Amino acid sequence: MAAGFICWKCGASLADLPMPLARVVECRACSADLHVCRLCEYYDIRAAKECREPVADEVQDKGRANFCGYFQAKAGAYSGQGNAVSQHARGQLDALFGGGSGELEKKVSRTDVDVARERLEQLFGSGGKGGV
Repeated sequence: MAAGFICWKCGASLADLPMPLARVVECRACSADLHVCRLCEYYDIRAAKECREPVADEVQDKGRANFCGYFQAKAGAYSGQGNAVSQHARGQLDALFGGGSGELEKKVSRTDVDVARERLEQLFGSGGKGGV
């Protein structure tokens, strides 16, 4: 059993899967391949070819099933950073532009839009000449 192991892609528990992981096994929650570099003990983005095993053949797609004979499942391979990174970037954009779209909707009420439209019509006149 894979007690303590979680999917590298979604973080779902792999406790009910037999070990060692077969090459064709998939996560029951997200259908991601599990015999992949991203779930391996030797996977390291800072190492050459992103693998700390010096004699292993290079695998191009680290998220697809492979035939590596050095594969050893690693507990805690899920980092969840993808969501954290996007949340951080969204926070920086919100700080730069004064809030997210929800904040903008709160700041601009329907009456503000109506007032702005009236001012534009006063300035340029609407006159029914095919304007917006």
